[in-house]
Amino acid sequence: GVAARVVEDLEARGFFYHLEPYSHRYPHCWRCGTPLLYRVVDEWYISMGRVYDVPRGELTREQVDGSLRYQIMEVVDDITWYPAFGYERELDWLRTMGDWMISKKRYWGLALPIWECPDCGGFEVIGGRDELRERAVEGWDVFEGHTPHRPYVDAVRIRCSSCGSLAERVRDVGNPWLDAGIVPYSTLHYREDRGYWARWFPADFITESFPGQFRNWFYSMLAMSAVMDRGRPFKSIFGYGLVFGEDGRPMHKSWGNAIEFDEAADRMGVDVMRWMFAKARPEENILFGWHAADESRRELLVLWNVAVFLVTYAGVEGWTPTAATAELPAGATALDRWILSRVAGLATEARTELADFDARAATLVIGAFVDDLSQWYLRRSRRRLSRNEDPADRDAAFATLHLALVGAIRVMAPILPFLAEELYQALVAEPLGLGADDADSVHLTDWPEAELASLRDPALETAMATLRRAVELGRTLRSGAGIKVRQPLARLWLALPGGRLADGLAPEDEVALRDLLADELNVREVTLIDDGSDLVERRVKPLLPILGQRGKGGAIPAVMAAARANEVEYLPGGGVRLGGHELAADEAEIQATPRPGTAVADDDGVVVVIDTTITDDLRAEGDARELTRAIQDLRRSAGLALDARIEVTVEVGDGVWARLAPHLPSVARDTLADAIATGTLDGAGPVGELELDGATARIGLRDTAVGAGTGR
Repeated sequence: GVAARVVEDLEARGFFYHLEPYSHRYPHCWRCGTPLLYRVVDEWYISMGRVYDVPRGELTREQVDGSLRYQIMEVVDDITWYPAFGYERELDWLRTMGDWMISKKRYWGLALPIWECPDCGGFEVIGGRDELRERAVEGWDVFEGHTPHRPYVDAVRIRCSSCGSLAERVRDVGNPWLDAGIVPYSTLHYREDRGYWARWFPADFITESFPGQFRNWFYSMLAMSAVMDRGRPFKSIFGYGLVFGEDGRPMHKSWGNAIEFDEAADRMGVDVMRWMFAKARPEENILFGWHAADESRRELLVLWNVAVFLVTYAGVEGWTPTAATAELPAGATALDRWILSRVAGLATEARTELADFDARAATLVIGAFVDDLSQWYLRRSRRRLSRNEDPADRDAAFATLHLALVGAIRVMAPILPFLAEELYQALVAEPLGLGADDADSVHLTDWPEAELASLRDPALETAMATLRRAVELGRTLRSGAGIKVRQPLARLWLALPGGRLADGLAPEDEVALRDLLADELNVREVTLIDDGSDLVERRVKPLLPILGQRGKGGAIPAVMAAARANEVEYLPGGGVRLGGHELAADEAEIQATPRPGTAVADDDGVVVVIDTTITDDLRAEGDARELTRAIQDLRRSAGLALDARIEVTVEVGDGVWARLAPHLPSVARDTLADAIATGTLDGAGPVGELELDGATARIGLRDTAVGAGTGR
């Protein structure tokens, strides 16, 4: 073979060193596994033009006009690419690609319009059917009435312009990307109705998986449009990665990691699939499978459960919506107005992202809103929505939750059409009994941004965001101090720049949010201040090595003496004055420690300090809350209805019972207990146990509607 002759030649010339076999990858048919052979053939190309060794910005118009690749680059400049790196990737392909091979050795395909002379070797490109009819000298009758495909077009012969001999069409057909690239012209009747074409060209948006398309479909459309009219074929392009199996490999039946669409739609749900795709990073491959679907389903179940909660408790409380209009409910609290401002903001933000073809960003703002709705608004409003002794406040909470949910599902309808429609029917169409002029489907409603705009309150949103940061800091402090969430504390100080939760916040809203913070962190009093320095013990540690390096060694004795005596003047910008010497912010370390009986935490200007001292009165209130929790658990374990009234018996020592007594009315209100008494349990029914003031207490309950003992 050739290899043997090469070795012989090297040996003869004294250049041969060593012979060793190497394994290498060899192409195989991906369907049947048969080894493939390389075959060298002649192909047809479109010249891409020169590559100039100068920056694009320095090219002359004549140079650009003489090189197709740079003409296409100008088209690329005028397009918005998602993800943004697609722009540079397309330009890189144009800079490095060779000439564009456009032929295929196949029978079926769009015939290349190239006629070649067998005598002189010249060739001509025919510009269209009309030109071919005029040039044809034989075979037109065979071709007429057919599309330009084999075998009919092959019958046409023309006279060679150079030597007059009969020229035949080359047997090659066009690369499929030629067909794909001309779609913006061929499907819009460019040849038949130029005015119609101009109405729709360029396209607003195209999308395709980007692996390979930068040198295939994306490129071919750009090339065709650059040649035809030097314009862009589309305004925006969205590219995305591939769908792989959960194991990170491409899906193949033979590997057992392929999932058929019908199976996925039936098992995981089409909206779950949509959510997975929409929230995926487009530049990354999607790992598709059952576990990934479970994660997306859990996210969507949060919204579903909020709707179920509304429907369930509205039924228990006898509340029904009276309108679907976006109006502020009567008696709305600051918390109500905050979530309605958030849904108004959601409509604006999601519209902006979807208008930019950024579905992932839209899913992120939707997901953030659902978290706010469920983890903050609903959790903070549960007591108002059940066992609320104020009907007006209860109705305001129900109306707010209903309006927020309906606004959210209208926003998410383009991404989650089936889930949104199901919720719309349950929350709007069925309870309101829509009339002939009402939208009986969420997909027939307008985008809610204009309707919700009057509900927007940026200052309230900013204040609530600050408050929630304070909540996280407070929870961290309680956890670090080992204090249970249900244990009340006496006071909390919140230090903020300017002593305000937000500029422009109404004074009554600030009071309401301060009360909300107190309730959330289970403290009796919250104080807003503008400087938390008095709440901590501050000591200054001069950084001696830095002082020495900067020639301040002579000041060190006075500086250290002042630091030990804590005789410090704190300067604007973070510096200090010690012993008559000014130190810059990086020349001293300020160490802040909590004052005795307190804990402190800060986050970018938000400082929270809690009083960790627990008095006997606070401890008794904490025990009452633990008792409430234990009774609620016992209600659930007994399978009682949400509105079932009960009587409770607590078996505990007299001293503990006496300390609990002042708090029992609130325990009874929260647990729907007609009576709470102390006594000995008779052993019947479910019994709960808990620690109260260091002693074990046992509790039992009786459903008063049933009358039979279930806990005594």
